[in-house]
Amino acid sequence: MIRRTWLRAAGAALVLASAVGTASAQSYPNRPITLVVPWGAGGGTDATARIIGTLLEKELGQPVNVVNRTGGNGVVGHTAIASAPPDGYTIGMITVEISMMHWAGLTQLTPADFTPVALVNIDPAGVTVKADAPYKTMDDLVKAIRANPGKLKASGTGQGGIWHLALAGMLRDLKIDPGSVPWVPSNGAAPAMNDLAAGGIDLVTCSLPEARALIEAGKARPLALMAEQPGALFPQVPTLKAAAGSGWTVGAWRGIAAPKGLPADVVQKLGAAIRKIHEGKDFRDFMTQRGYGMIYADAAGFGSFMAKGDAEMGVVMKDLGLAK
Repeated sequence: MIRRTWLRAAGAALVLASAVGTASAQSYPNRPITLVVPWGAGGGTDATARIIGTLLEKELGQPVNVVNRTGGNGVVGHTAIASAPPDGYTIGMITVEISMMHWAGLTQLTPADFTPVALVNIDPAGVTVKADAPYKTMDDLVKAIRANPGKLKASGTGQGGIWHLALAGMLRDLKIDPGSVPWVPSNGAAPAMNDLAAGGIDLVTCSLPEARALIEAGKARPLALMAEQPGALFPQVPTLKAAAGSGWTVGAWRGIAAPKGLPADVVQKLGAAIRKIHEGKDFRDFMTQRGYGMIYADAAGFGSFMAKGDAEMGVVMKDLGLAK
């Protein structure tokens, strides 16, 4: 008798728990959401996160608070996202650095430590030279690199940054020793482009939106884009495949992710909202005006995209002696 009573009570408790769980999932979100950005205010990642946060508020009917968690070359913010409860109330904009930081020994975090929700942006690497450089095409530049190993210098970011790896991967794919083009570290693409215009270096690998000001001022010439298709910002710039026969593609990407273990129904609800935002006029106008590249992948596609990029970054960083 006691056993039957206990079993009935346990069964009722399970039904109640199930009902509460279903109601909770159906009512998500019922309080504000925090969107963590691993980089500083004012940058491209911050700007992209803030427009998504603003539009996500309209879609979900709850405030979305964008919080910048900087430090450790992106480690602090990515850790804050990964270590939060997987309940959908802390999400983040993760970036390409998550496929690089662990190879450099900065963290043990990898893309596998997150629940991917949606890939929203990629800015492929471009190859840019000074406007009056003798290299009129990418083929001219490649021939010069082969003929003069060690002579041409490049820049675009710090040692081991995404644009350094873009160059190294390109050279590796072209069967050229990555050491044939010495890398001059910089504090980002802007100072590197200024150094290019002043004649201090010979080429810059960075996104074309970052090179835009000097290209449009007639002080720099883009030769190729490391993407499968020409970009919307400068559609006349050929892909690396078309210009030099290399299928190497790489770029700085951004996507929405959550801590590992986020329930599938919450992933679906967030993903559907972000897809609607991505296809909407407000987001597309915002990105187009700034020259940011638009791409969309759902949770499964984003996960596969990150896994592929992580493996490629590992190979290149090992080649450069940057992997720990």
